[in-house]
Amino acid sequence: MVMTGIAVTLGIVGFFWTPYSTTAMSAAEKFAPPSLRHFFGTDNFGRDIFSRVMQGMRTSILISSLVVFFSGAAGIFLGALTGYFGGLVDEVVMRITDALNGFPSILLTLVIISLLGTGMQNVIISLGLVFVPGFVRIVRSEFIRLRDADYIKRARMMRVGNFRILFVHILPNIFSVFWVSVMIGFNNAILAESGMSYLGIGVQPPDASLGKMLSDAQGYLQTAPWYALAPGLTIVWVVLGFSLFSEGIRRKGGTQR
Repeated sequence: MVMTGIAVTLGIVGFFWTPYSTTAMSAAEKFAPPSLRHFFGTDNFGRDIFSRVMQGMRTSILISSLVVFFSGAAGIFLGALTGYFGGLVDEVVMRITDALNGFPSILLTLVIISLLGTGMQNVIISLGLVFVPGFVRIVRSEFIRLRDADYIKRARMMRVGNFRILFVHILPNIFSVFWVSVMIGFNNAILAESGMSYLGIGVQPPDASLGKMLSDAQGYLQTAPWYALAPGLTIVWVVLGFSLFSEGIRRKGGTQR
């Protein structure tokens, strides 16, 4: 929680304030090493790396939040319908998810990006589509497990409507599993966004991205190693933090059961 809290706080603060302008260039401060003036040093254009890391975290948090929100909402809706009712709808939806899972996620993302074009909005759409099958499968399996529970049978005997059973009686009882999937999805979305930006098909300038910063720093590993270390270690910090956080939620949920 501490690790994720620090990362999220930096990203949120980056929405409103950064120590320096993320686009202001200064030839006099080109490749300045880390100091009290510039915590993470400056890049090849004299821009403050710490400010750009804050903006990169802002970009990652915004994209990952939207991706997880939309894919999670679609996963809950489709997983609830297929897991509770089954039948033809279940067969059609699950065959589509099987087809999507048959492609490597990065390849499927590249195909979607090639059709839609680059940019933040298209990154959100492509990653959202790629992440939906995973949420559908998790929600579906939980609804299948709970649809024949005793309290659900009693609700049917009392003529409770299917909509109320789905979203009032069953849905709250899958959150302990679902929240772990959300944390893992958030983690994977950050990695995917960074990877796409690293390849040049994700977030485009002038918006800062941790992956794009890492790509730009490749040619300066010997002359200015701090240029690559700052975004690289930030990605590791965030991914490790969310991984540990999701594992903690999973263990707590398992203990409560």
